[in-house]
Amino acid sequence: MPTPTKGPRLGGSPAHQRHILANLATALFEHGKITTTEAKARRLRPFAERLITFAKRGDLHARREVLTVVTDKGVVHTLFTEIGPGFAARDGGYTRITKVGPRKGDNAPLAVIELVREEATASPRRRRARRAQPPAAPAQAGKQAAAGAAPADTAEPEVSEAGAEDGGDAEAGAEDGGDAGAGAGNAEAVAEDETEAGGAEDKAE
Repeated sequence: MPTPTKGPRLGGSPAHQRHILANLATALFEHGKITTTEAKARRLRPFAERLITFAKRGDLHARREVLTVVTDKGVVHTLFTEIGPGFAARDGGYTRITKVGPRKGDNAPLAVIELVREEATASPRRRRARRAQPPAAPAQAGKQAAAGAAPADTAEPEVSEAGAEDGGDAEAGAEDGGDAGAGAGNAEAVAEDETEAGGAEDKAE
């Protein structure tokens, strides 16, 4: 169920208000522009634009729905053949309200409501830019830092390999020193054997 319109009702009853809006819509579609009070113009605007939406559809059911409001078949024909196709490129905003000042006599504020005749230019819809783009800069900086640290990481194995080579040389030197120590021990053992053999010869003599 539609929400009731706020504010005082036009006329004395709901039926009277429907007749007032129907007559105003008929005059608007027939003449293209009418002058009335601001309150009636604001109530008429969504009412008339709904009828124009039916006219844009153009099928038989839409025509019968409009005929329940606008009883003049000539105005309905104009609505479906001229006004409706004229708003085919526009997605709403078929009417315009312009204030013209107070009315003489009762000082009621007047307004002109008219059909918008300008052709609508279809502008391409743009998507809003994501707000997460500025925080993406630190992530890029981190990637760049990681990329800059990558060569240092690759250089470390070379240093370790060089140290390993130096360590290998040291181990090789230690092995050479061990061989030298083993040679010295063999020389001492030979010398002891020779001295023992010399002492045994002296005893034999």
